[in-house]
Amino acid sequence: MITLEEAKTHLRVDLVEDDDAILAMIETATAHIQNYTGIEYNTVDAPAPVKSAALLLVGDLYEHREAQSDTAIYTNRTFLQLLNPYRAMSL
Repeated sequence: MITLEEAKTHLRVDLVEDDDAILAMIETATAHIQNYTGIEYNTVDAPAPVKSAALLLVGDLYEHREAQSDTAIYTNRTFLQLLNPYRAMSL
């Protein structure tokens, strides 16, 4: 859905030491988006809003990769607004 280079540019990361972790976060974001929308995307056919949602999620995962919290974690409304038009609704 997004490339390592796109994610690193979004994250403003130059370190190659984080590449494996970022790739894992891309896989996690891709799986989450595909589960949420019901659609499988690749780097070629993903619409810009879907790619933006993936970058938002990767950014959130990267920023909070070691965070633990006793407080409630909230869903990013922008993430949902970007993906809702692409969500396959089942009856």
